Amino acid sequence: MTMDTYYFVAASERFLTEEEPLEEVLRERARDYSEKGKTIDFWLVRQPRFLDCDELTDQTKAVPRPAAAVISTDSTFIDFMKLRLEYVLKGSFNAPSAAVPDPLASNQTT
Repeated sequence: MTMDTYYFVAASERFLTEEEPLEEVLRERARDYSEKGKTIDFWLVRQPRFLDCDELTDQTKAVPRPAAAVISTDSTFIDFMKLRLEYVLKGSFNAPSAAVPDPLASNQTT
C-alpha cells in the first residue's frame, strides 16, 4: 500500500462553513477541474478524524471543535486556501498509515 501526502487547512466548522464563502471557492475549483478533465483532489471534511491522531495533536490542538478541514493532495491549492482564509491551521500528514488509516474519515455521526 502506497502512502500519499495530504495537505490541509483546518478551522472551526462554523468558521469554514458559515463565515467564509468556502462553498463558492470549492464549487469554482470543481468547475475548473471539470472543464480541464482533472480528477478532484480536494475535499471538505466536517469533524475530520485525522485532527485527533496522536501524531498531530500538538499541531491541531489549537483548532476549535467541532472542526472542519479542506484536504487536498495539491499543496499549492492548500497554500492558496491558507492565504485566502487566513485564520486557519495549515498542515500535512501521510496516509493511509497506522495513525491515519483513512484521510477523509469523519467523527460526524449524522
